[in-house]
Amino acid sequence: MENNKKFAVIGGGSWATAIAKMLCENQEKIAWYMRSTYALEHLKHQKHNPNYLSSVAFDTDKLQLTNDINEAIKFADILIFAIPSAFLSGELEKMTESLEGKTIFSAIKGIVPETSLIVGEHFHTHFNIPYENIGVITGPCHAEEVALERLSYLTIACSDKEKAKYLAKNVSSYYIKTKTSDDIVGTEYAAVLKNIYSIAAGIAHGLGYGDNFQAVLMSNAIREMKKFIKKVHRMKRNINDSAYLGDLLVTGYSVFSRNRMFGNMIGKGYTVKSAQMEMSMVAEGYYAVKSAYNLNLEYKAKTPIIDAVYQILYEGKDAKAVFNKLTEKLD
Repeated sequence: MENNKKFAVIGGGSWATAIAKMLCENQEKIAWYMRSTYALEHLKHQKHNPNYLSSVAFDTDKLQLTNDINEAIKFADILIFAIPSAFLSGELEKMTESLEGKTIFSAIKGIVPETSLIVGEHFHTHFNIPYENIGVITGPCHAEEVALERLSYLTIACSDKEKAKYLAKNVSSYYIKTKTSDDIVGTEYAAVLKNIYSIAAGIAHGLGYGDNFQAVLMSNAIREMKKFIKKVHRMKRNINDSAYLGDLLVTGYSVFSRNRMFGNMIGKGYTVKSAQMEMSMVAEGYYAVKSAYNLNLEYKAKTPIIDAVYQILYEGKDAKAVFNKLTEKLD
């Protein structure tokens, strides 16, 4: 792959900010699209994103900042989408610039609610992007730790190995290590499912369960994830790899995990609405659980944890009672 491919980051949240920081370590100039004019102007003049990871200082000469998504698409060969999946369709509606010939990497970790498809499948089905031009960026990696330049690991998945290697090279630095994979479907589903399991871990914590139960919950979650992904897309994969198990553990245990925080509030008795209002960031797992539950009506994998979270968030069932039943199903 040629070495002069240009990048655009689509999104203005914490993960988009972290990815922009990683790319700026290796690129002379990147395009960065965000909706908020205020954030954009603040970045231009103060060199910080005022809303997310505001400790990160940017060299603004390296940034082509825009609140026009088409300008960012026109600038770049490789587009990295890092906006919450619930807002993706709305953003793509503004698009007039063609995606033909572009490579799309999803850093979204969610299912598009309107179509119940993971982001890669959504681009393939609705924008005719061939699968070899679609990739996924997964963890275990929290944006907040990238901001602190703590050692983090990323998995870049794409069926075209050269494209995966090219992106991996351009986000690598002394604090970011990368590996590549060809399992785009499995890694993307793992990224979606771990957010649901993280909400479950949060609910358990909010209800007063301890570390012993959390360990059992996580052990069951990785096996449940394996069953679900196997039903969706059979291929040879090691579920204990960092992209699957590692990502699950960091999301389930970390204080930076917004899904865990959301679950914790639910466990403590908040309603879904009040928990969402109190959090300034989107907990992807909330949308993911509905999509995963509905998908599984077709696949019929045994998923007691997903079912439990669905019952609490969407059927309004009592968290304590649901988790009491769940404890009987785990081993």
